[in-house]
Amino acid sequence: VQLQASGGGLVQPGGSVRLSCVASGFTLDYYTIGWFRQAPGKKREGVSCINGYKGTTVYADSVKGRFTISKDNAENTVYLRIDSLKPEDTAVYYCAARYDEQLRLMPDEYDYWGRGTLVTVSS
Repeated sequence: VQLQASGGGLVQPGGSVRLSCVASGFTLDYYTIGWFRQAPGKKREGVSCINGYKGTTVYADSVKGRFTISKDNAENTVYLRIDSLKPEDTAVYYCAARYDEQLRLMPDEYDYWGRGTLVTVSS
């Protein structure tokens, strides 16, 4: 089981970014995929997750309305689009997988993790 996150970079405030998480070694259908972020000096927090089969989603209250999670089962990929970026969105973003259909945003409930991708929001 491997996960590879990509798509980060330097983005201006107010801009958008789409992060990708490519899964290999397993199919999305049986997993829940979550996106997490960790800002410097802060704990890792869950921002969103999606059921790999049903497509049902959950968002943290702090990101509702600006973050959109989606999936492409044919590509075995989960996306996270972030709009109206703010400097406080600056963080390393990680994707993770749990072998369960329940939607959870606690990092400890995820079994597999990819290497993160850094999003820096700055002018």
